[in-house]
Amino acid sequence: MAASAYQRYFAEFLGTFGLLLFGVGTAEMTLNAGFTYDTRYLAISFAFGIVVMAGAFAFGELSGAHFNPAVTISMAVSKKMPRGDIVPYLIAQLLGALLGVEVILAIAQATTGNLLSFVETNALTSQGYAGNGAPVQFATSLGGVFLLEMVLTFFFVLVIHRVTRDGSPAKILAPVAIGFSLFLTQLVAIPIDNASINPYRSLAPALISQVWPSSHWAILEVWLFIVAPIVGGLLAAGVDMILSPPSKS
Repeated sequence: MAASAYQRYFAEFLGTFGLLLFGVGTAEMTLNAGFTYDTRYLAISFAFGIVVMAGAFAFGELSGAHFNPAVTISMAVSKKMPRGDIVPYLIAQLLGALLGVEVILAIAQATTGNLLSFVETNALTSQGYAGNGAPVQFATSLGGVFLLEMVLTFFFVLVIHRVTRDGSPAKILAPVAIGFSLFLTQLVAIPIDNASINPYRSLAPALISQVWPSSHWAILEVWLFIVAPIVGGLLAAGVDMILSPPSKS
């Protein structure tokens, strides 16, 4: 039996909530836990990969497990989802992302020590590029970060298209392929820009961190992390169409 509209939208809400809760949560809760940079870097990458894999196994049969507006828009362009689901998916994902980050902020506010100051300094692990008062670790130019986010999202979304297509022999293991693909994008991008690959991964912390004046750089730069992943997803849709066999008339 096909999932109802309510079930599809709720699945997207829950999946995106979990993605931000565990992904951003790992990034924030390891800030003052004595982790070395290398250990923390790998932990964050694994967290994002594992949570999207788990979400795909849990909710894939209901909604397709997008959890990412770049994926939803790409699937819509490829006509792989009902047109009427596009806006509800985007709304459900945004609400889930905001709630996930709000939970992390609430936990940080209830924790003694330096955690909250670390969270404020990095604007809830927002993404960035050089300029606009962003922290010094963001040393790559706007153009370089745009290229990075576009290309990595392109490959990530293309993998989703290929492993979930009808007739794919890899479909049963699609969540594993998707999870490991996201893990690889994090390995490449975290040292450069904190790794977005998902517009709501960036928009939610950028919006919520505006409670701190020192974090205003995040909202000034978030546009890139909305536009570049969506462009990457659109390119993935186009390439998937090229790779797909022509439909039989």
